[in-house]
Amino acid sequence: TVVQTSMSRSQVALLGLGLGLLFMLLLYVGLPGPPEQTSWLWGDSNVTILAGLTRGSSPIFYREVLPSHRAHRVDVVLLHGKAFSSRTWEQLGTLQLLAQRGYRAVALDLPGFGNSAPSKEASTEAGRAELLERVLQDLNVQNAVLVSPSLSGRYALPFLMRGHHQLRGFVPIAPASTQNYTQEQFQAVKTPTLILYGELDRTLARESLRQLRHLPNHSTVKLRNAGHACYLHKPQDFHLELLAFLDHLL
Repeated sequence: TVVQTSMSRSQVALLGLGLGLLFMLLLYVGLPGPPEQTSWLWGDSNVTILAGLTRGSSPIFYREVLPSHRAHRVDVVLLHGKAFSSRTWEQLGTLQLLAQRGYRAVALDLPGFGNSAPSKEASTEAGRAELLERVLQDLNVQNAVLVSPSLSGRYALPFLMRGHHQLRGFVPIAPASTQNYTQEQFQAVKTPTLILYGELDRTLARESLRQLRHLPNHSTVKLRNAGHACYLHKPQDFHLELLAFLDHLL
């Protein structure tokens, strides 16, 4: 009886530990529930996804899709957050869907993530902006619409401040580093912007929105019942909002 009681307590302790770790993981990701199963059906599995490395001393890995029919006049560049990579946009069906809708799309692995090696350039704000600019030039990206979730704001925002004239559109999704720029700097950016965030993201989304709202040419969309990675939690809503914004730019 003593042995059975001891084993039961051990099992309870392990179960409690497991539940605690699960809670911490959900808290970090901001995930209210499992992603919609339909999200993985978005996009055509027959779309060819190309992959490669950019040139130079700090090569960046990318995944690319070409338009399935007559191309639109903008290219979509997809960055990623801390827990993700370019593969996220393939798994979510975003790359395939954009190709179906006539857009060229390029998803990047930022330095130190996915298949891209760390880069010394990434240690400074100017270096990150220059790296992103060079990647767009190497890939011959024209009239870019830059999609920037979370961590990738450390690359997208300095690039936006320096080279917003090169962008046709900007889609920040609770990006990091907005606090590094002044209200006046944001007001000087005329790029059409779609600010996307999850309703349940009560930290970075709110912090970034305080600054992003100073962009003069923006619209804001809050995805209901979605956390920080709102594109994972509500992929169908995310795709519809992104496509509507892109189509409006044409």
